[in-house]
Parts: sequence; C-alpha cells; structure tokens
Amino acid sequence: MSSDVPLSVLDLVPISSGSTAAEALRNTLDLARRAEAFGYHRYWLAEHHLNPGVAGTSPALIISLVAGATARIRVGSGAVQLGHHTPLSVVEQFGLLDAVHPGRIDLGLGRSGGAPRTPAAPAEGAAGVAEGAGESEEPGEEEAHGKEDGPGRTEGTFTDSGLYLPPKYTGFARLLASPRFRLHQALLRQPGATTPEYPDQIDDILALLAGKYRSADGVEAHVVPGEGAAVEVWILGSSGGTSALTAAARGLPFAANYHVSPGTVVEAVEAYRKAFRPSPALAGPRVLVSADVVVAPDDATARRLASGYGLWVRSIRTAEGAIPFPTPEEAARHRWSDEDRALVADRVDTQFVGSPETVVERLEALRAATGADELLITTITHGHEDRVRSYELLADAWAKRS
Repeated sequence: MSSDVPLSVLDLVPISSGSTAAEALRNTLDLARRAEAFGYHRYWLAEHHLNPGVAGTSPALIISLVAGATARIRVGSGAVQLGHHTPLSVVEQFGLLDAVHPGRIDLGLGRSGGAPRTPAAPAEGAAGVAEGAGESEEPGEEEAHGKEDGPGRTEGTFTDSGLYLPPKYTGFARLLASPRFRLHQALLRQPGATTPEYPDQIDDILALLAGKYRSADGVEAHVVPGEGAAVEVWILGSSGGTSALTAAARGLPFAANYHVSPGTVVEAVEAYRKAFRPSPALAGPRVLVSADVVVAPDDATARRLASGYGLWVRSIRTAEGAIPFPTPEEAARHRWSDEDRALVADRVDTQFVGSPETVVERLEALRAATGADELLITTITHGHEDRVRSYELLADAWAKRS
C-alpha cells in the first residue's frame, strides 16, 4: 500500500443479525490478520456498551487479542472513553499491553461517557450508546461553499475538493433524555462519581506515562507496568471544541470523526491546526480522519451490501442501541418514514459506497478537504467475507492510485 497517506482500520466488532458476539470476535481476529497482509497501517478498536449489535465493549482486552494474532500492524483504541475510566486504570491497562507488544500499541482517548454538557453536540470518539455528549460550538464554514444537493440529500455544503458536509446533527436531546441513556450512565459509573475535566484527565495520563505524576500535596505515583510505556497517544474528537484544543495544546496527534459527525470535520481539524503547539513527541500537527466505507467490485453490489447501514444508524439514534447488522433482505423490508430518513440522512449521505474507483475518489476528496495525514476506514456489512473483501479491494486500489 502507498505510504504517503496510509489507510488504517477502525473495528466496532459488529454482530450481524443471526450471529453471536463470539463469532464477531473471531471475525475481528481474522480481519486483523488479513488487514495486516493487505498493508493497513494500524488497527483500532472502538468502545461501546449495551448495544445488541456491537461486541467491542473493552478495547484493552480486544487489543490484546488482536496484537497477539498479528505481528507488525499497530493496534490501539479508537477510543477509550474517559467518562468511565480513571487515568490510572488506562495507564495500567495500556502499560500491560506495551509490555507484551512493545512499540505497537496506540492509546486513543475520547470524551464520551461523561456527564452531558449539551444535548446538541456529537460524540467525542465514536458512536456510543447515545452517540455521546460533547461540545456546543457551532460548526464553521471553512473551505465550504454551496452546491446543488444530490438526490435525497439534506441541505449542506461541498468543499472545493467535492467533499459533502451535511448540516450538523442536532437530534441528541431525545437520546440524552431516554431511560436507556440514564441506565447506561448509571451502570458505567460508581454511584456519586463525577468525571473530572477532560484536559485534566489527559494531563494525568501523560504524567503517569512519563513518571512525572505528583498529587496536589506532592506525593508521587509510579505505575508498573505503564510508566515509560512506548504507547502512541491520540485524542479523538468530533468538533473544534475541547478535544481538538486539548490535543493541540499538548502537541498530540488528533483523529477527527467524519464517519460520526461529518458536518463538523473541517471545523475540527482547522481548530486543531490553528491551536497546535509543538511538543517533544510531535513537531507539527498530525491528523487522522475516519470514514465509513463499503467497497465491492461494482457500485450496485456495494449499495446492496451497505443497504443495512441506515437501519443500523436509526437504531442508535432512536436509543435502541445498535441492532445486529441487517441483511440486505431485512433492510429492504423496512418501511421508512420521512422522519426516519431525516434522522439518518447525514450519516447515509456521507458513507462512501461503491466500486474501488468510486470510493478512492471520495476518499481523495476527504483527504484534500481535511489535509489528513492518514485515513481510518470503518466498514460494516452483514457478511464477514464481504467486509474483508471491501478492505482488500480498497487497499489495492489505494496503492495503485496515481
């Protein structure tokens, strides 16, 4: 694979309808081995809870399995959600991983899981039980100008490179008010526990890794294993708010979520770059951008394989929790209301679906609009072999592009 802009994998460990969590985990190990053979740069695992169709509940445990099943590919979290982890537990877990697989572990950190700050903001990290609670800043119009919307698209803008930026999704109020979201919060946090400010959590993690942690009254803490671990720390975010600015101020690499919050991806990377301060780890900004992709030999086949995606997103945004990923036949039987279509339009309209040539063209538009140094590809299909084939076709076409 061409190394100028590497491709990497984001795996949610999806469970297909009629399948099991155990099979989903076996599929993850198989996909990781094959992604390494295809030339993907890194393999990240997301963290989700209480979703019938997602088995990726514990990134550190699955990272251990994937790293043990592969030899060279970097393996990491996309992301550990700090709303329900302490800095110490994170450093201990990833210190153990680095001790066993030195120089191969990435520690991606997200904000989801903490107390909601506003009902109108997307998740920081990946699509969680409610797709999260993040910042309230409105997205800007950087690099964007109006064009005619495509068939079925909501009003949005296009960048000069042709990347579609839908309106910012603002439907989180229903999710955050749902009994299921309250249960999620209750089960993931100790009674009465409060989540510290995100920048403070990041500072504690960095200090523990570096062996420089001191309490307010000067007591040292040294984590074994963990202190000195050669993990690569990333911040994941969906807007130009706290996560982007935290990464920039500390000179850390930043992963922006086009696949979760496509309307704010340009805002996010521009805010990060503008505020970036060099660090011993990183002399200049480093940006990874995610995309939801399905590739098949031809556009029609790809559209059929991806047809369950809208129904899957709907289940997340109606507070059901991600359902097992439907077959094309199951998806075809669903009767869509106008309200349902509007609920998922931003995600469906920004999924890159088609032949290798079609998807490469759209990924190039994403790269150009964001200046991404790396692209993180997440693919879900009902059939495991279709998913593997999608990654294979993409890797081959990306390596051959002119």
